[in-house]
Amino acid sequence: MPSRIRLEDRECPLSTTVQHVGEWWTLLILHDAFDGYTRFDQFQQSLNISTSMLTARLKTLVADGLLERRPYQTNPVRHEYVLTERGRSLRPVIVALAAWGNQHLAPEARAMILVDAETGEEAEPVVVDARTGKRLDDSRMYTFTAGPAASEAMRARYDELDRRRMEGSTQ
Repeated sequence: MPSRIRLEDRECPLSTTVQHVGEWWTLLILHDAFDGYTRFDQFQQSLNISTSMLTARLKTLVADGLLERRPYQTNPVRHEYVLTERGRSLRPVIVALAAWGNQHLAPEARAMILVDAETGEEAEPVVVDARTGKRLDDSRMYTFTAGPAASEAMRARYDELDRRRMEGSTQ
């Protein structure tokens, strides 16, 4: 599959992440994997996805290191698809996306909610800074900036954004 990532975005973690998990079926397959599905027929039945599309998506998820393909039967050979550590680390992202979707629905319109497994109480997921515990959804408190590996173009981008923010705060 040809890369959809722009040359100038190759160093942007958001662009490279979307290249791996930004496809509709990929997110749904990962969601099913978090729910414990591992076998081709389970994914296919749950998602009502075509065989060819599921085969392609699973192959990509394995190539990207998000799922591992393991034989579970020898005659005939059949494989299951198990989340890797890298794949499991995407769970908070899936939870945050589902929470964002539910946030825009009336409570009675929510088809799926996240609950505490022990109490059954509905959880309200938020993304926080692990060091401070502060919510990260306030763009005035948290902004992106160039990291240590940033190219000159990336540094220039964030220098310009910082300059604009400073001008905006003095007005």
